[in-house]
Amino acid sequence: MTIRCEIVSQDRAVFQGDADIVVVPGTDGEMGILPRHVPLLSTLGLGVIKVRQGTEEHLFTVTGGLVEVQPDIVTILADAAEDVGEIDIARAEEARRRAEQRLAEGPGKDAEALLAAEAALRRSSLRLDVARKYGRTTRRSSQFPTSPSGE
Repeated sequence: MTIRCEIVSQDRAVFQGDADIVVVPGTDGEMGILPRHVPLLSTLGLGVIKVRQGTEEHLFTVTGGLVEVQPDIVTILADAAEDVGEIDIARAEEARRRAEQRLAEGPGKDAEALLAAEAALRRSSLRLDVARKYGRTTRRSSQFPTSPSGE
């Protein structure tokens, strides 16, 4: 038995497929969603979505949004989501450098610019960390670390 998973960002469908389990970074902690899960609506935090299909897992970064769970489908409406294999490390490093520079310059009169720089720094750091840790989108599940530290 599987559960359908759909991941949609603001500009595109990122993933559609069946899964044995979907793990999402909820704002109150990580949630594992299995087929026939009770209906649920929750917010997402910054983190990694894991979609396990048999012995393979697909990984996606997410920077917030909503997850709706029905017994036969998980729908993720992400603020931004990206397949880990699509992450351009050079672009993410440049985004982090720009964000760090804006933060070093201080808030000035524009508090929104400061908040945007902080969000950009969190987002680019997540992308870099995940791309360096996993490097590709699909792995055999036995290759994944079982401890939170990844060791």
